Amino acid sequence: MKYFGTDGIRGQANVGPMSPQTVLRIGQAIGLALREGEDGPKVIIGKDTRVSSYTIEGALSAGLCSVGAYPFMVGPLPTPGVAYLTRGMRASAGIMISASHNPFHDNGIKIFDRNGFKLPDSVEAQIEGLIDDPELEHKLVQGEHFGRARRVDDAIGQYAVFLKERFPKDLSLEGRRIVIDCAHGAGYRVAPKVFEELGAEVFCINDEPNGLNINQDGGSLFPERLQGEVLKYRADLGFAMDGDADRIVLVDERGHVLDGDHILVMCALHMKRAGKLKNDTVVCTIMSNKGVNLALEPQGIQVLRTGVGDRLVMEAMKKEGAVLGGEQSGHLIFMDSSTTGDSVLGALKVLEVMGRTGKPASLLAEAMVKLPQVTHSVKVPCKPPLEQLEEFSLALSRYEDEFAQSGRVLARYSGTESKARITVEGEDWYRIKEVAGELESILVRDITTWKDAHR
Repeated sequence: MKYFGTDGIRGQANVGPMSPQTVLRIGQAIGLALREGEDGPKVIIGKDTRVSSYTIEGALSAGLCSVGAYPFMVGPLPTPGVAYLTRGMRASAGIMISASHNPFHDNGIKIFDRNGFKLPDSVEAQIEGLIDDPELEHKLVQGEHFGRARRVDDAIGQYAVFLKERFPKDLSLEGRRIVIDCAHGAGYRVAPKVFEELGAEVFCINDEPNGLNINQDGGSLFPERLQGEVLKYRADLGFAMDGDADRIVLVDERGHVLDGDHILVMCALHMKRAGKLKNDTVVCTIMSNKGVNLALEPQGIQVLRTGVGDRLVMEAMKKEGAVLGGEQSGHLIFMDSSTTGDSVLGALKVLEVMGRTGKPASLLAEAMVKLPQVTHSVKVPCKPPLEQLEEFSLALSRYEDEFAQSGRVLARYSGTESKARITVEGEDWYRIKEVAGELESILVRDITTWKDAHR
């Protein structure tokens, strides 16, 4: 698609699809697509803490109003909070303004349907067609048919109540020490509020957003400071969010980082024992470590894998009737509670397992032994099909054969950044590092040659 990637529309703020002029048309296109089903559709608009989010919010709101839709602005709020309010306020759609884990100069738009699920490809294609429709200006409303924008003052309070209700009433966080890395992002107010009101002693870092520091040297991609703070305060658990608070990385009481795979395994095993793992099935992506299978399958839990992206995970969960799925990156979906990844909810679920079992996070994490894994993120000037890169394709095939029995080799382009990702997984740490480095070198060389040949 021209505008939509694997997770909505994303780009540099004030450039291309994220320019005010284009965002205005995106708002109009969303409103027109919704208006086909009803008059005066209601649309929830949330945002993260980027300085550009205010401009994009205004342009989206103007576009929606100009086609007769009614935007309801909820201010800085996590992506899962927007999905929840879309359902709770019976809106026609929800929009989150965020570029997730990207730096502040990027921004994006994620769209949810009335049930809080991300849009299917068919609706995204319809919106794209309207954005580029040369007759778009002739479809605007006139006179009394304009929509009106409103602000929702208690959005954080509503979402906090929802989250607290997800934690069992017979458990308590009294006496628990928790460190939260807010990434200077959308969860900086609601996350500490939830855990403090549930009785925990909370220590926050990276909780002073200024519009420019979102995801800077902190959050789920950079947990090093969180590790130190957990040890400093002798905390029971630490967790880091990303910019829009839909992914989570944990730090256990010993200061060890636990990613989405660890969380998936510890929650799946607990839900299986409690009889709450519907169809005894867990959904993850091709990026998840083989250790997930080794931990869950002997316990009678089926592991299904999808392509990368929480939307693909969700689609597979709905198809298979699963209630638990996620990504190694920390998008964890608990279908019995939410329709998208939620960092605060993920932390609450882990604390529930700790409370029920009486075990610390470090001991629960021992249920999964990860195979050594190396992932290289390679900046690329363009994204030619990998199969058209002859030398790289041959090398990739050769190493896939080498690791077929004892690991995996994966190569893919990022759906949201100008990067390729090469992952090698196996038993020998030094060998997988060597192979990943060689594949990176070949890929860079092949793409440069391909680009020169196609100028």
